[in-house]
Amino acid sequence: MSKTTIALEAAVAVVLENTPKDAAQTNRQRVTVDRAFAQILKLIAPRIRHFVRQYGLVAHFEDAEQCCAIAVHRAIEAYDPTKAQFTTFVNWQIRGELQSLRFRLMTDQRASAKKVEATTVSLSALATGPDGEEISPEAMIVDEDALERTESAASDYLADGAISSLIDAYVDHLRTVGIEALARRPRPKRQEAALRREGPRFKTATHGIDPAELEKLEAKLERDREIVARRVFQASTLDDLSLETGVTKERVRQITKRAAKTIADIAAADPRFAVMAEHDRPAAKRCPVATPAATLLPKADLPHNRFATVRAVEAAQAALPRTITVQASLTLN
Repeated sequence: MSKTTIALEAAVAVVLENTPKDAAQTNRQRVTVDRAFAQILKLIAPRIRHFVRQYGLVAHFEDAEQCCAIAVHRAIEAYDPTKAQFTTFVNWQIRGELQSLRFRLMTDQRASAKKVEATTVSLSALATGPDGEEISPEAMIVDEDALERTESAASDYLADGAISSLIDAYVDHLRTVGIEALARRPRPKRQEAALRREGPRFKTATHGIDPAELEKLEAKLERDREIVARRVFQASTLDDLSLETGVTKERVRQITKRAAKTIADIAAADPRFAVMAEHDRPAAKRCPVATPAATLLPKADLPHNRFATVRAVEAAQAALPRTITVQASLTLN
């Protein structure tokens, strides 16, 4: 056994000894492993240069050197002293990494591959960016606009649900108003007598109303629903609605105008549509606070501007007019 082989076995033993599998690695162990790994690379450096020349990767020596470092890591992880020496493990790992690197950089150079014109293709080289860089398969699969489209579709779905609920509430309102109007209509005397005989326990919202009238009301409500949905929320033209529903353009305009006002009232009154009612509501204007006008007079409420004493002083000379001297004291807080 050569000195290099013995030194390799010792360095690998140090790495394995300071790489616990069931516990966290300490800082001291990490430093020891780094030093031993550097020693391993130094010992096999001539072997690495030999394999790089053998596989024709001298022009890509830095990449080949990195691949060899990876091969050493994998050889240490897979090393089993009972099967072979470390030098055998590391040789096969280095050969495999350099062979893979050569396949990624060039076509297959083996004689068997040249006979069948085989070519090794990297998945990362399938597409290139605008600057010529390789695009990874992950980048090709990931859809950058997926989140935006998902949020847009969810927003459209919620908006359609809110519109449908608003229209349903409006139609229910029209149905209630229509049934009340039909109930207030005068009935024939025979129908009134029959209702009195039946008693109050049979009375409902539609009790006593002609079923034919109810069918007409439902048909009218269905027509109004279509007009409101298409005119108010889908911006259909008056001409199209008039031709398809058989209602005049003026009547369509009246229906949609009344529906817009009623729907706005429903949205404002119903808690379910509170957000929609407040969405376009302008913010309340704040009243501007009146700022006091600038003045040259001193502020009388400040301590140093308050008079402490006022005393009248007679003039020293009789010829001088009588004056009043004001004596102020300075108060410091």
